[in-house]
Amino acid sequence: MCKNRRLIVSVIGNAASPQPEIDEMQKVKWELAFELGKTLVDHGCRVLSGGGRGIMRATFAGAHASKNYREGDTIAICPSYGFETANDFADIVIPTGADLARNVIVANSEVVIAIGGGAGTLNEISAAWKLGRLIIAYKNAGDWSEKLANVKLDDAPRYPEFDDKIWGVTNAEQAWEVIEKMLPKYNRVFDRIPYGVPKLKEKMQTNWVGPVIIPDDPSIIERIKD
Repeated sequence: MCKNRRLIVSVIGNAASPQPEIDEMQKVKWELAFELGKTLVDHGCRVLSGGGRGIMRATFAGAHASKNYREGDTIAICPSYGFETANDFADIVIPTGADLARNVIVANSEVVIAIGGGAGTLNEISAAWKLGRLIIAYKNAGDWSEKLANVKLDDAPRYPEFDDKIWGVTNAEQAWEVIEKMLPKYNRVFDRIPYGVPKLKEKMQTNWVGPVIIPDDPSIIERIKD
């Protein structure tokens, strides 16, 4: 077991979007995703997504802008067989060839954060819920993340010992506060689904050692809003 494994956080949301300056709501989502990617890497995390454009590219761009960024901090789980389908901020590209089925892989990080999103995002949220994961949703980004923020997705007894739900936030620092406070409580992993109800089992003790502090890098990424 690696003793220096860093927390991987999945960020999900709208894949296809116009340029931020064209659509005001898309601009808001882009800025939220950029801030989130930067904040997560600031705190020593790696960021995972489906690797496409929209929210996925914005999050990866933010990760690259972090003072703690290092190569390998952005992981793209692509639905196609082609490496070239990933956006230009993806460090590690995994072309699954699994199409929609790859949504379950994206949803299987220890933390899943939704910003907006359509049917594909809803599918990933549902998968993350079944897998017993900590789910965070932006309640100021419209679409499915706003609809499901602070909602208990169903009556499955995932964590009956506390108020288990999809945790609503409005910014990256709030998302990080939820991760710090709640992630230790999400201490089970998916086992199987007997009779339609997910069965969770205790997971191995985490070996995440927290953020690794890297000195400030004065360089500026010029292409983050291309």
